[in-house]
Amino acid sequence: MPPRDIERLCDAVVPGSGAIEIHPLAKGLTGETYRLVRDGTAYTFKAAGPHAAEFALDMAWEERLLEHAGGLSLSPALVYCDATRGFMVSRWVEGCPWSPEEATSSVNIIKMAALLRRVHALQIPQPPRSMNPLSWVQVYGAALSRRGGAALDTTLRAAAESRFDEFNRLPAAAGAVCHSDLHGLNLLSRDGSLVLLDWEYAHVSDPFWDLAGWAANNDFEAPAQGALLTHYLGGIPAPSDWRRLRLLMGLYDYVCLLWSALYLCLCRGGGEGIARRATQLDARLRLPAHYAVP
Repeated sequence: MPPRDIERLCDAVVPGSGAIEIHPLAKGLTGETYRLVRDGTAYTFKAAGPHAAEFALDMAWEERLLEHAGGLSLSPALVYCDATRGFMVSRWVEGCPWSPEEATSSVNIIKMAALLRRVHALQIPQPPRSMNPLSWVQVYGAALSRRGGAALDTTLRAAAESRFDEFNRLPAAAGAVCHSDLHGLNLLSRDGSLVLLDWEYAHVSDPFWDLAGWAANNDFEAPAQGALLTHYLGGIPAPSDWRRLRLLMGLYDYVCLLWSALYLCLCRGGGEGIARRATQLDARLRLPAHYAVP
């Protein structure tokens, strides 16, 4: 987005009266992010990208959610949002993301479990944005079909459908707010507390979806998965807890593979990191033992 357009959108909504400094941070298919500075105070400006609808993003629901999450310091404090025009401004948060090694440390697994309990206790904005793994598969599959993207391996799709059928036979869990995009760059550590960024994929679902996402995105092996489950539940996980987690990990990996396929279909050049991750996910999904209950 041209700086003059950002200035025009933000002049009346960013506190202060001085000139607005604009520093580009990231630009992709689903959105653009900038760091703004006005009168010595920093903000984050996010604008919806040209293909946000293809990825089923809902800024209006995200706004209602961030009003709660920001008030509890789970997310940056929301300053202004205009879902109709597709942009939001929030307070800038200083902090450091965890490295992969830090994410697997015992102390930080305990911290992450506590953070997820707080996220899942958030008030659900009404009407709820309820999704499940099959919803995401259908969203990305339909978008790939519209865009002429290559269909994924039928073996992987059949495995995902089998996992979803098995998941549906489990006792239903009470729906909770799930961040749904938990990876190292979306978490900042500051002064001993944790803040989550980028809530655009948040929705109401089984709370284990977030545990599965954090474990999958950080390539957790069984010991780290077990520690996360134990500290989240506050006790030794039952076989049924392991079954729910491992089923959702397989479904999460498949959804991420579909997301990657759609992104690579839509992008024009680049995407090497996403392509590498897609290759890793494809290989992992072909290892049933990775998702078997220990």
